[in-house]
Order: sequence, then structure tokens, then C-alpha cells
Amino acid sequence: MSIVDTRTPDPKRLIPGATGDWEVIIGLEVHAQVLSNSKLFSGASTTFGNAPNSNVSLVDAAMPGMLPVINEECVRQAVRTGLGLKAQINNRSIFDRKNYFYPDLPQGYQISQYKDPIVGEGKIMISLGPDRQGNFEDVEIGIERLHLEQDAGKSMHDQHPAMSFVDLNRSGVALMEIVSKPDMRSSDEAKAYLTKLRTIVRYLGTCDGNMDEGSMRADVNVSVRKPGGEFGTRCEIKNVNSIRFVGQAIEYEARRQIDVLEEGGEIDQETRLFDPVKGETRSMRSKEDAHDYRYFPDPDLLPLEFDDAFVAALAADLPELPDDKKARFVADLGLSVYDASVLVSDKAVSDYFEHLAEGRDGKAAANWVINDLLGALNKAGRDIEDTPVSPEQLGAIIDLIKDGVISGKIAKDLFEIVWNEGGDPHVLVEERGMKQVTDTGAIEKIVDEIIAANPAQVEKVKAKPSLAGWFVGQVMKASQGKANPQAVQALVKAKLGVEE
Repeated sequence: MSIVDTRTPDPKRLIPGATGDWEVIIGLEVHAQVLSNSKLFSGASTTFGNAPNSNVSLVDAAMPGMLPVINEECVRQAVRTGLGLKAQINNRSIFDRKNYFYPDLPQGYQISQYKDPIVGEGKIMISLGPDRQGNFEDVEIGIERLHLEQDAGKSMHDQHPAMSFVDLNRSGVALMEIVSKPDMRSSDEAKAYLTKLRTIVRYLGTCDGNMDEGSMRADVNVSVRKPGGEFGTRCEIKNVNSIRFVGQAIEYEARRQIDVLEEGGEIDQETRLFDPVKGETRSMRSKEDAHDYRYFPDPDLLPLEFDDAFVAALAADLPELPDDKKARFVADLGLSVYDASVLVSDKAVSDYFEHLAEGRDGKAAANWVINDLLGALNKAGRDIEDTPVSPEQLGAIIDLIKDGVISGKIAKDLFEIVWNEGGDPHVLVEERGMKQVTDTGAIEKIVDEIIAANPAQVEKVKAKPSLAGWFVGQVMKASQGKANPQAVQALVKAKLGVEE
């Protein structure tokens, strides 16, 4: 691809060195496993976790005479992903043979796409922030292409002291290789890009994005240059399987290259691996170029062709994607950009929130999901799919606050009970006597007792009216949080002669 510089050097993204500032240039090649029941060119299962070599057909094992047959669902998934990336869909694409030899590649070549991919140029908008002023910075990252290809198997070197084993379960699994342009200028941008890409494919249902299972992994291309100068020699860090590791690998590799150049050395174009234990990259092999793979059209597969109607039908069935959902949450529900960004970052979270917010105040629902529910899930190490508090239960808590049955403080206690024990919030409030006290006579009695017992504090309030809040806190404490906060504040101010 022809490299085009789309960014003006930004001082806050530059890396200081002994000879001045440097700029890091980053591009990602993300391999996303297509969500499909069978492989790209065979009917073998794609189920994760099955016993080694149990998801293998004669095609996957490259037995003589076996011919590949394209899986139409994988084609649909690739097109849907391209549409989600606002990319050019190519109605005609060609499968090529990428020749290299490795024990877990039975055919001795990988069926991929080279010059004529199924999806062309697209874009992803990432948001960085918030900064100290609460603002976000939007950055557009270009997509160079998306092509379909088959995965290789897996070599296992820890099963025997003297031999390596090969598991072909992944051999032939459909991958979408999504290649970005070299538009990223910091590790934070790269992490935001990968996070956003994973969110998009999860919304589309085209990849589960489970990096720990290998269904999404990234090859990270890193180079450095003097700000605004010529592009430097890049190194590729292979198969990074965590967003956090991507950031660490970039930070280390950029600093390594800067140190080499400042000492008068040159950067070798090579493939490197990231060691998460040591937090460093190490050389793996010299980087291959396209001619090393001897690409040529696969003679067993005709060009892949479909018409505009095929694409239009898939486009009409696309779900609402994160950027559109975020804009709707801000415009229709009055959420802040930050809150909307948190809620749309995970499809399951946004689905939970929308269920909860239906017919209720959106801001209140967002606060409970972000601060209380997600906080509790994070503390417990659980996902939203495994939440012990359903949208119906949390909605009931919000309704009880709105109706004045319980106070905000009581609601927090009620949430803890539902989280730990379950149950209907309405029933729990009745059974455990958690209703807030709204009887002004009863509240007034507590206020009078607190004021009578603290004459010195009363004198302080006369000098500094803002100290009246101390009495409010004491009354709430004496009532075990059951007194209506608004009634308490009004009575305290009236008794102490503090103006509203």
C-alpha cells in the first residue's frame, strides 16, 4: 500500500529523546475470527475448547484431492463488517495462495486475499479522554482493507520433553484480517482503536472479540521518526493477544528504536515477539515481503462475485452501531458524552441500560449502571452477562426512589441486599422496614433533640450558616438514613433560622 501521512505532529504525543523529540508511527493488522459454525472452506466445526484435532476435516488436513468450497456465511460476515467500518465493498475479489512452510500449515500455503480483497478502504473514529476539563478528542483512523483468509493450526511445545505436537482444530478457521493505515501516533490511540474495533464487531455479531481465546489478535507495526520527517523502518510485533499488551509492546518498541537510532545504529525490518513477563519485544525473524510469499490466484477457487442487491440486503439488516447509539443517548436521554461512551463500549452493557432506562429517567439509570452496577461487577470480577441484579430489579429500586418510598442512601443498602441475596425490591422494603420516614412530626422531633443537644454547634451556624449541613447529617444518622432528606434539610434550616 502507498503510505500517506494524514497527521500533523502533536507535541503532546511526541516522545522525548537525547537528541530531541521523536514521533511514533503505528499501524495494526488485526486478525478477527469470523463467527460461523463451520470453517471458511470446509464443514468442520469451529467450536472452541474441543479436544485437539477433533475439528478437522480432510480439507483442513490437506488430504490429496480435497478441494475447498467457500462458506457463504463467512462472506456475509465479512461484508457486514466492512459495512460497519464504512468501507468500500468490492463485488469481485480473488483468493490467493500465500506460500510458506510451517508444521501447523498442512497445505504448505495459506488461502488468503492479496491484491483484490473483499473489502477496501474504510475508517474508524476513536475518542481519547476525557482530559482534565472533561473533553474528548476524536481521531479518525483509516482502514486500508479487510480480507478473508484461513487460519493455521497450533504447534504445542509443552506436551512432551522431546517432541512438538500439532493441533489442527484452528486450521481453516475463517479470519478477517483488518489492516489499518499507519495513522496512530501513540499507544493510547492504538489501544483505543483496538477497543473500538472489537466493540464494532461484537455489535455486528461478526466476531466475539475474545482475545484470551485467540479469536482476535493483533500484529503491531511500529516505527519512529523525527516529527514530520520521512517514515522510518518498521518492525512488526506478532500475535499480541491483549489490548494492554499492545500498549506495552508499543511503548517498549518505540523506546528501543529511538535508543538504537540515537546511538547511530539502524533499524532492521524484522518480525518481533512481545514477552509480557519481561515487558519487552525480542527479535523473531527478518520481515518477509510480499514477494517472499509467492502469491498467486488459487486455481481451486473461482473469483468471488456478488451483486449490489446482496450488499444492500446485508446493509438493511445492520444493527445500531456504537457511534450512532452514543449520539442517540446524548441527544434523546440527555446523557453526557462520557456516560454515553461508557454505556456503548460493551453491547451487553448498552442492552442492559436500554432495558433499564425504558420509561425512566435516563440520567438516573445511567448513574446506577455506571457507578453502582459496573462498580460492583468490576470489584467482583464478573461480566454484565453474569450480573446478580437484573434490569427489572434495579429498575424497581430506581422507581422506589422516584416515588419517595426510599431515600438514596436506603437505595444503596437495598442494592447490596439484592446483589447478595436477590429478591423483589418492593417486598424487601416492606419486610425489612426500609421505607423512609416522611412524617414531618417524627422528623421534627429528631431535629429538636439534635439541636437541643448541641448548643455550641448552633452558635457556629449563626456565624457560618453553611455549617447547618452538620445537623442534617446528624439527623440522618439518628434516623438510620430513613428520614426524608429534603424534609430534614427544610426543618433544620427553619429551626436554625438559615435562609434558603
